[in-house]
Amino acid sequence: MKLAERDAQISALQQQVTQLTNQLAARSTKYRHHPLDPTLIKIQDVQRGSNSTNSTPLLTHQRERMGRSASFATRTILETLPNTDNSSPLTDRIINMFKDPTAHMDYLNSQQFAKDLIKLNHKVKAILEREPRVAFIQSPCYIFGDIHGNLEDLHFFSDNIWRLGMSLTAGNFLFLGDYVDRGQSSLECVAYLMTMKLLSPYKVFLLRGNHETRDVNGWEEHYRERSFIYQCRERFGDDLGYRIWEQTNQVFDRLPLAAVIDQDIFCVHGGIPRPIGAGETQIQDILNVPKVAGINPPYEHEDELYQQVASDCIWSDPASEEQETTSVDPDTGFGESLRGGGAICFGNKAVSNFLSSQGYSYIMRAHEAHADGVAISKNARVFTVFSTSKDHNQGSQAMAGCILVDFDKLQVINRSPAYKNQYVHRRDSISLKSLSDAEIHKRMRLGLVTNTSPAESDEDEDFCGDFEGDSDEDDVCYRLSSTRRSSIDLASIETADSIMQSCDNGFGFKHIDGSSNIETIEVSSNTTSNFDIESVNRRRSRKPRVASIHEEMEGFNNVEMGEIEISQQ
Repeated sequence: MKLAERDAQISALQQQVTQLTNQLAARSTKYRHHPLDPTLIKIQDVQRGSNSTNSTPLLTHQRERMGRSASFATRTILETLPNTDNSSPLTDRIINMFKDPTAHMDYLNSQQFAKDLIKLNHKVKAILEREPRVAFIQSPCYIFGDIHGNLEDLHFFSDNIWRLGMSLTAGNFLFLGDYVDRGQSSLECVAYLMTMKLLSPYKVFLLRGNHETRDVNGWEEHYRERSFIYQCRERFGDDLGYRIWEQTNQVFDRLPLAAVIDQDIFCVHGGIPRPIGAGETQIQDILNVPKVAGINPPYEHEDELYQQVASDCIWSDPASEEQETTSVDPDTGFGESLRGGGAICFGNKAVSNFLSSQGYSYIMRAHEAHADGVAISKNARVFTVFSTSKDHNQGSQAMAGCILVDFDKLQVINRSPAYKNQYVHRRDSISLKSLSDAEIHKRMRLGLVTNTSPAESDEDEDFCGDFEGDSDEDDVCYRLSSTRRSSIDLASIETADSIMQSCDNGFGFKHIDGSSNIETIEVSSNTTSNFDIESVNRRRSRKPRVASIHEEMEGFNNVEMGEIEISQQ
């Protein structure tokens, strides 16, 4: 036994000696450098000087060391790509303001903010002039409806969808218009969205809504302190405020009117336009709209037919069930809208003709308030997205919604009424007790403090002087027409709240459990009947199956989510 124990101890000691020897050898080993030197020899033609008699280009070469992770071909391609990094102190100031507006109230009331808005308008205007009137986008893509100056709901989407920033979030972002009016933070919302467009011009797409026209966002008699022009003048004074309002509208004049996702989903603020002639599709009609269009009122160079196309895109609505039988033309599928004033509505026939002729499956639009955030109509082929829960008489339980399009899946994301905001408070909120009256008044001017409860109704080119930072010398001068009338008569149009129908009235989109934070939805049977209309050569099935809303992502507390699975053909 003693001999066996001694042999075991000797064996263990020998193993330890071997391990220590190997460790010493590893530390003393000298690694040789690879004999290959990763060097790039860049050869290019250089024109000789003007004094040289030899016109033959001079060949030059440049020796550079390559990084280990890059190849010669990769580096060559990267050097030819345009620089899209548009970050600057201007964008940093606006992003920091958006992250914490209560900490930047002095900036929001300053001349610096006014100067930043003018510079931002000038930069974004140049980007939009290079875009077609119809943006063609690939999924995944988040689709947002009306914002209407609601900083609170825009913050909800920022905190839960692009928490790391839009540039670091997978997918594209499409906003369907109506960024200003009604809400009290129109300047902050439009400044942030234009900053996102400037920083990520190929990821962020801003469409035009009816409130991105001078006739509407300048209608101070109707919207009073909630109109965009009032907020500009109240914040910066009459002269400078009017100038910022006008220059922001010049950016609006250049916004695209529609978008197409995956060559299958048509997105627009209002709805599909009426065809204006034989031989051209409605998409081509939209593409032919001038890149600078006033619409309401029009510029002198705008053609009346294309003014009609643009107006239909931003003003039209789906026809109600009653309108389908009373006012919609059975031949064209279009009729007069309940809004009046020359606006139109589109019925089932117009939707079928449009989707069939273009080979699309769905229409996604905004323009109508819905307490559920998202509504479905026209045999579940038209989706209405509304991304603000305030200022539209939808009650204290209204939700703000958006839709994620991810190839063959549509996912609804809603802000639950239980979600608590951090910035906008009622005047009687206990969180304001420690603030002075002057501080509260300053916040009220910025829309960070409201007087009314959520359930109450909230409705109902000559510039003066020069301003530092304004550089429009190279811009083409467009003149608004003094003789042509606007396509919509606002004097006779009814307010949107008086004509909006509830989500469960003909839309087939309703709650079935209002007690829980995460609610469920269903599509009623009348929305799916006669649904397989002209499905030949379509990539997707026309009949979605709506699953229960569920909380899918960790951290989406109090977020309403629904998912629509689209079966493959």
